[in-house]
Amino acid sequence: MPEMKPQVYLDDRPAGYFDQFHESARRGAGWTYTLARCVVTIPTVLLYRVTARGRRNVPRREAAVLAPNHFSQADHFFVGVYLRRKVRFMAKSQLFGPPGLTYILKVAGVFPVRRGHRDEKAFETAYELIRQGELLLVYAEGGRSRSGELGTAKPGIGRIALETGVPIIPTAIHGSAGVRGWRHLRFPRVTIEYGEPLTFPVEAEPSRERQQEVADQIFGRVREMYEGLATRSAARSASSSPDRARA
Repeated sequence: MPEMKPQVYLDDRPAGYFDQFHESARRGAGWTYTLARCVVTIPTVLLYRVTARGRRNVPRREAAVLAPNHFSQADHFFVGVYLRRKVRFMAKSQLFGPPGLTYILKVAGVFPVRRGHRDEKAFETAYELIRQGELLLVYAEGGRSRSGELGTAKPGIGRIALETGVPIIPTAIHGSAGVRGWRHLRFPRVTIEYGEPLTFPVEAEPSRERQQEVADQIFGRVREMYEGLATRSAARSASSSPDRARA
């Protein structure tokens, strides 16, 4: 696997710096979202032969939260490429800084979660977008897995499920762990599966243990779907291998 830059888990910039992005996100996603979709859809679909399963499980209008696994920076595009709705993202705060990228993220309605801190503002924005009926994406693992294997769920997705009662759509992304191979002109096949929505009775101020319990339940479903996709991918590779063809 290509070498990755070290993770930075603490963002020491003041919380007030990020208020502008939360305010912008609550006003909606602007023109850069549409532009990015137009620019990346064709190469994403053609190069990575992206396929999607279970799109009927994603509501066309009502609020919902997509809860996928996370291997690549491109996962945002993979998850949304076949959905007609705009997908609103919670992204790590370190992405907000470089002027060009920051402008694009801000206008596209992306909002930050301040790494290394208990960031209540991120949850407030998430809840406001849910009240507005938006389709939100929150990575169940809280960040990218850098091992090429599924990680573990963080309690945040459980907290959102319990405090809002919004449908959570477990989402499996298979193949994106190899996306960094584009430098060597290797483009893995990527498959997305949207599972049946999970809902939980609303609980005011659930304990962290309860949040983790629900997060584990959601991610357990993601893991089941991911393993199913991996099995199908392996079977497809075996059936198309040269040795198989000569048999």
